[in-house]
Amino acid sequence: MDIITRIHAGWRDLMDNKTDPRVAKWPLAASPFPTLFICLAYVYIVKVLGPRFMQDRKPFNLRKVIIFYNFLQVMLSFYLFWEVSVVGWIGGGYNWRCQPVDFSRNEMPMRMARVCWLYFISKFTEFFDTFFFVLRKRYDQVSTLHIIHHRIMPFSVWWGLKFMPGGHSTFFFFLNTFVHIVMYTYYMLAAMGPEMQKYLWWKRYLTMFQMIQFIGIFTHAFQLFFHNPCNYPIVFSYWIGGHGVLFLFLFANFYVQTYTKKKSKKTLENGKVNGLIKKEIETNGLKKEL
Repeated sequence: MDIITRIHAGWRDLMDNKTDPRVAKWPLAASPFPTLFICLAYVYIVKVLGPRFMQDRKPFNLRKVIIFYNFLQVMLSFYLFWEVSVVGWIGGGYNWRCQPVDFSRNEMPMRMARVCWLYFISKFTEFFDTFFFVLRKRYDQVSTLHIIHHRIMPFSVWWGLKFMPGGHSTFFFFLNTFVHIVMYTYYMLAAMGPEMQKYLWWKRYLTMFQMIQFIGIFTHAFQLFFHNPCNYPIVFSYWIGGHGVLFLFLFANFYVQTYTKKKSKKTLENGKVNGLIKKEIETNGLKKEL
C-alpha cells in the first residue's frame, strides 16, 4: 500500500504541479486517460467492430465524402502550418538551435499554446482515414504502419500539450503539418478517380518526403544531447526524437516492401513470362522446321 500511495502522490504532483496551468481546463487536456481510451477504442473499431459491421455489407461508395474530407484536412494542415510558422519558426523569432517555452499569458505564447491544442485535436480527425478504409472494405490499406501511426500520435502529442505547448519540440509539428498539406492533397487527387492517376506519378516520392521529415525531426531533437543552451527538458528530446526514429524505420520498411520488393517481383515475373514466350517461339520455330 505504501508503494501505491507514493505512486499516486507522485502522479498527482506531476499532473498538478509540473504541467502548464494555462491548458489545464482545455478539452481533453486535464488527464491522459480520455485520450488513451479514445486511441484504444479506435483500434477496437478498425480491427474488430468495423470489419464485423461490414462483414455482410457491400463496400460504401464514399468518393465525394473522401474528397471533401481530404480538402478539409489540407485546409486544416495549412492553417496549422501557417500559425506555427508565424508564431514560432519563421515569423516568431524561434531559435532553431534551442528554443525554450514561454509560459506567460502574453498574446504570442498563448497563440502558440492554442495552436498546439488544435494540432492535438487534429490527430483525432485523422482517424477517419482508417474508418473510410474499413467502410470501403479496403482492409489491405489498414496496415501495421497505419494503425501504429494513428493510435499513438494523439497520446504522444498530449504530453507535449500538457507540459510544453511551445518551444523546441514544436519543430516536429512545424514539419509534420507541411508534409500533411502535400499528403492530403495527394489523397484528394487520388480520390477523384482514375483520370487523375496520370498526375500522381509522385506517390513514392511522397513516402521519401515523409522519411526526410523524420530525419529532420530526430536530428533537431537529438542535437540537444550535445548542447542545450536553453535548458530545454531533455526528456522531450528523447520522446520526440524516438518517435522520429521509430517512424523512419516503419516508413523505410513500407518503402522497401512497396516499391523495391514489389518492383523486383514484377521484374522477375516479367522475366519468366518473357522466357516462356521466347521458349514457345523457339519451339514453334523448331516444329515448323520439322
